Order: sequence, then structure tokens, then C-alpha cells
Amino acid sequence: MIREKPWFAVAYMFLVTVFFSSIVIGLTQLTREPVEANERLAFERAVLSVLPDIRIEEMTRPKIHNMFVETIEEPNESSRNAYVARRHGQAAAYVLPISGQGFWAPIKGVIGIETDRRTITGVAFYEQKETPGLGAEITKAPFRNQFEGKVIWPHGDPIEIKRPGETLGENEVHAVTGATQTSNRLEIIINKALEQWRDQSAGEGGGDQ
Repeated sequence: MIREKPWFAVAYMFLVTVFFSSIVIGLTQLTREPVEANERLAFERAVLSVLPDIRIEEMTRPKIHNMFVETIEEPNESSRNAYVARRHGQAAAYVLPISGQGFWAPIKGVIGIETDRRTITGVAFYEQKETPGLGAEITKAPFRNQFEGKVIWPHGDPIEIKRPGETLGENEVHAVTGATQTSNRLEIIINKALEQWRDQSAGEGGGDQ
């Protein structure tokens, strides 16, 4: 009988592997577009949420996408790697992407910056897997709202994340209580992006038109 042949077990396992691999690949292909669309929407939502005078809490998915397309311009030579929010044909704000390794996984977000290239309008995150109730609190309003109106320091670290309870300066915010590692890593992520952008902007001698 064929089943008693020495090669049967190998051939059988090969066919089983091919069968199930095909199923996995097929499912991956089917879900890729929806996943990518959700990731793109999360990014667009984050970008709009850091802009002044825009409230996206009750916006539908199509409206968020349409507003992003109508309002946000891709990074250009003047803005460097920051997106440009335009109003009446003029630059209204910049949105700088930030990303890096958090305590458990990559953290991705954006920082809104006024056209003076110094004042922060807000910060938002669209990808993170930090500990719920601890590091993941960076996505909540009490932490994020601290950044509004803060100034990108012209020398040294642009932004500093201090221990809870410490007195804060113009470029400082409080860390998340009980999430020292996430806070420290986030400070590095933010400052790496801001330092590069700050240095590039300093050489531009003015805002985008």
C-alpha cells in the first residue's frame, strides 16, 4: 500500500503544509486592505486631532478622511518632514510624525506645531502597545493636553518629561504616574524628531507660505 511507502509521510506532511499555508496567505491577502485602511485612518485622525479649532470626536470615518485630504499637505522642502495644515491657502500649522521604540513595542504619533515653529498645539498617538492603565495612559487626554502651548526649547532638549509633582517650565510636562520607562522612552522619541526638525527649521529663516 502507498501509505506504507517510506516517502508517504514526507509527501503527506508537505501537502498538508502547502494546504494550510495557502489558507493563511489567502486570509492575509483578504484582510490586508482593511487593515491598511484602518491604519491610515488612525494616522489621519491623529493628525487632525492636534490641530487647533478642529474637533473630530463626532466625525464619521469618511468625514475625517475628506477633511484630511482637503486640509493637510504632504511634507515639502520648506516643511521638511512635517505635514502642513493649510487654511485659506496659507500654512496654519505643522504636524510632525514621531516614532520609536517604547517600553514594549513601537510608539507612533504626531506633534502639532504652530507656524512660529516653536509652540506646540498638541500631541496624539495612533499606534502603541504599552501597558493598559500605565504606559498606555499616554494616549489619554490628561497626559496629552499637557503639551498644548508648550514651547520647543531652542537649546538642549526641546521637551522634557518630568516626574509627577515637579514644578514645570515652558518646555516641560509631567510623566505618566507609574510608567517611568514608557515616559523616558517617549521623551527620547519626541526629542529625536523635534531636534532634527528644529535644527532644519532654524536654517530656513521663516515659515512656509
